[in-house]
Amino acid sequence: MYKFPSKQMSISDFGMPLGMTLSPDNRWVKKAASIPWDKIELRYAALFKNKKGNVAKPLRMALGALIIQTEYQYPDVEVPLQIQETPCLQYFCGLPEYQDKLPFDSSLMVYFRKRLTPEILGEINEMIIAKVEGKPEETAEDDHDDQNPPSPNSGTLIVDLTCAPQNIRYPQDTSLLNEARENLERMVDTMHDPAEGVKPRTYRQKARRDYLSIAKKKNKTAKMIRKAVGKQLRYIRRDLQLVDTLMNKGRVLPEWLQDRLETIKRLYAQQMYMHTNETHQVENRIVSLGQPWIRPIVRGKAKEKCEFGAKLDVSVSNGFVRLEHTSFDAYNESGNLQAIISRYHARTGHYPELVLVDQIYRNRENFRFCKQYGIRLSGKPLGRPKREPDIDKKQERREQIERIEVERKLSHAKGSYGLGLIRTKLRETTQTAIGLSILVLNIAHIGRVLRALFLWIILTAQAGLKSRTRAFIQ
Repeated sequence: MYKFPSKQMSISDFGMPLGMTLSPDNRWVKKAASIPWDKIELRYAALFKNKKGNVAKPLRMALGALIIQTEYQYPDVEVPLQIQETPCLQYFCGLPEYQDKLPFDSSLMVYFRKRLTPEILGEINEMIIAKVEGKPEETAEDDHDDQNPPSPNSGTLIVDLTCAPQNIRYPQDTSLLNEARENLERMVDTMHDPAEGVKPRTYRQKARRDYLSIAKKKNKTAKMIRKAVGKQLRYIRRDLQLVDTLMNKGRVLPEWLQDRLETIKRLYAQQMYMHTNETHQVENRIVSLGQPWIRPIVRGKAKEKCEFGAKLDVSVSNGFVRLEHTSFDAYNESGNLQAIISRYHARTGHYPELVLVDQIYRNRENFRFCKQYGIRLSGKPLGRPKREPDIDKKQERREQIERIEVERKLSHAKGSYGLGLIRTKLRETTQTAIGLSILVLNIAHIGRVLRALFLWIILTAQAGLKSRTRAFIQ
């Protein structure tokens, strides 16, 4: 059940203790003013179909708490405590006056992340950008008649791809198999009935010693690792047979252990295939038992050759970042460029004049698409080089400098807003955490734009005052 608040509060409506004031120049007051809470709340209220039950927390409280967490990278337990202690954060979250009590229980943070899905966060992001740019939120029509010809291409669109690493242990085959074996032993303990006699033998102590003998070695050869993997696979095969025997007798596992059992079976099949065929590659390789949807993303970077997390496409236009596509599976990002450009056309009513991309996006299909709509794709064209290499090099260098903006945005999101290490545990909340990083990045950009505009107004006023003073003296 959801209940609308009486009205969206302004700074003058916020009640403060005697002798305390809330400055309008406070950054959280300015951030609250840049967000269209009323429009977002209409979208949020549509999630609650049931008109009965407990009243949910207001949108401003839920979204405000998630923005505060993303801004400071607080754990869930810390967020309500910080809101309790800070008046400006209470105003940002929509409380009518300062109160010295917890605004909500920390366990609600998980429900906030589940309700605000990536799709909803994308709509909120568009609402915030539309409010700053002063544009209507309605999308442009694709079809144009003779009275309304299509608008000429204008603007620059920057597209890039990155990976949001997940906070998991580095996936070594021996450690993954050891964890799977310990989980199977726990399942055997759960399903065993002491009335039936002695518990089935699992050789857990011997298996643990075999694992530690390879885990504690500083220098491991390929032969040692292969031998250790083979031993753990045999222990797992025996434990899987014991689990199947107990389940055939009518034993039932809890739901989360049922899911873990299916994951272990897939892990065993993959590891057995790689061990038998002496290879290190397999399709949809599992790198975490707790988060089996995570896949290795080969990036080829100098710091890390392979990252483990979600792969995402982002676009930058007019300084604002949009999350275009997210996937936990490895994919070729060049296939998403045409859809990204089409969404730009739907938002603005025209195609971009220039699209700045990396080398992998420049294939024949994308060049053909851009040529069809009069879009210039950055980089060297395919085929024989032109006769004016100096001009092409200068233009290419200029476009490379302009493309740095998307790298700067991603670096800021990873270093300050949690995109560099995702700590959530569920698949849906992980995608929400990624969307929140992009949302908070745009809110921070709005603050910088407003500060620059304020500084420009002051400098312009000072320059005008000096010119008028000089004219008066003369």
